[in-house]
Amino acid sequence: MAQALNRALRDAMAEDPSVHLLGEDVGTLGGVFRVTDGLAKEFGAARCADTPLAEAGILGTAVGMAMYGLRPVVEMQFDAFGYPAFEQLVSHVSRMRNRTRGALPMPLTVRVPYGGGIGGVEHHSDSSEAYYMATPGLHVVTPATVADAYGLLRRSIESDDPVIFMEPKRLYWGKADWSPEEPVPVPDIGRAVVRREGTSATLITYGPSVPVCLEAAEAARAEGWDLEVVDLRSLVPLDEETVVASVRRTGRAVVVHESPGFAGPGGELAARIGERCFHYLEAPVLRVAGFDIPYPPPMLERHHLPGVDRILDTVARLQWESDWVESRVGREGSGH
Repeated sequence: MAQALNRALRDAMAEDPSVHLLGEDVGTLGGVFRVTDGLAKEFGAARCADTPLAEAGILGTAVGMAMYGLRPVVEMQFDAFGYPAFEQLVSHVSRMRNRTRGALPMPLTVRVPYGGGIGGVEHHSDSSEAYYMATPGLHVVTPATVADAYGLLRRSIESDDPVIFMEPKRLYWGKADWSPEEPVPVPDIGRAVVRREGTSATLITYGPSVPVCLEAAEAARAEGWDLEVVDLRSLVPLDEETVVASVRRTGRAVVVHESPGFAGPGGELAARIGERCFHYLEAPVLRVAGFDIPYPPPMLERHHLPGVDRILDTVARLQWESDWVESRVGREGSGH
């Protein structure tokens, strides 16, 4: 995936001279995860620029670049490192196009390596997507496959709206038999995809949790469950239609993500599913999420992150809830 992201940046810079990269260590070093490796040498330090360790200044500079017609791509070295720049995102990046009635587009992409699973300490493994989702004016995108990493990043850089491009760190080294020269359809921002079809329940997920859900779906076959897996790919805009169609088919839904459960993305998804699928649901919408705590030390992260066992336990609860609802309806229908 890291190589696919690197290729996406290289192709975008080669095709459009207005595309500039900036961030901490993105030039000479090639980024902490080597996603920008070789780009400064190929395109020069003026287009792939190392910056001071000042995220608010980095993003503020990028806002000015975008206002003057460039297409900056900013790297926030780790998810929690981007918090000092949050005021710029809320006050300027997200509002500029609306503030100017469309006169000033904001073609700015902010790359955010996020999530756990790499043994990182606090401030290096956060899942901060809920903050960005709650900020009107931002697109929020996160790939789970090598092909989507390339295609979605290209789409993000081409967009005239600001995009928070969230890269799952644990998937940087994920491999696939893929080449950008192959005629694979490039996904549009705002389109989900069904990664695995099923009939028993729908697992709704994104980014680093997609492979976990696919593994859980395979393990569930031993229990006689046939689980469908929906990869959102884009959190904002959200592809409600794909989610709703899946849940209406299966009648049950579980939302899975690493972000803390309280006020997390799963709560919004559960609410929307409840509003649009109420008469199709055979059980309440359940969630499997990170715990509502600061990110734990590396030795404890395997307990914190949603895993196959937690997902299967939650699917089992779905079945129990379905049986309880059916028995309750049966008693009420019989006059008891």
